[in-house]
Amino acid sequence: MQGIVLWITGLPGSGKSTIAAGIKKTYPEFIVLRMDEFRRIVTPKPIYSDTERDIVYRSLVYLAKILAEQGHSVIIDATGNLRKWRTLARKLIPGYGEIYLKCPIEVCMERERKRLKTHKAPKGIYKKGTLGWPVPGVSVPYEEPRNPELIIDTAIVPLQKSIKLIKKLITDNRYNY
Repeated sequence: MQGIVLWITGLPGSGKSTIAAGIKKTYPEFIVLRMDEFRRIVTPKPIYSDTERDIVYRSLVYLAKILAEQGHSVIIDATGNLRKWRTLARKLIPGYGEIYLKCPIEVCMERERKRLKTHKAPKGIYKKGTLGWPVPGVSVPYEEPRNPELIIDTAIVPLQKSIKLIKKLITDNRYNY
């Protein structure tokens, strides 16, 4: 049986990891692929070039595809700032869906500033973006999804309601989960 793959996308600080953790609590059998952890293994000394990003994201999509083919359900917790990577996932994975966490960049920046050390994401992302580092929404584009299965404005929708919306998406007839 084919598993499903849900890509939670949005700007850094939009709530991807927090929501992915909430879904994992609801569905412990899901495998969460966190870009922040994945990148540490694939590119231990990242340079964040366009080529490197393309390789890392294409590898992440391939891993999600293989896991789904083995019957596992997967959450991709990754910004995926370019639409082409999410389009590739949609093309390769039959049970694919996108969840777009829409959030004003000012809110994301404030959340990132207050991020706890227990959080796996790197600190100071937006500050680095103002210094020229390639940061989605600051110095490189974030291409919003055109037709995501679900859009959640995480600046106004509370965490538990966001999880309920995703649970409804998962239990929808489309996924037969």
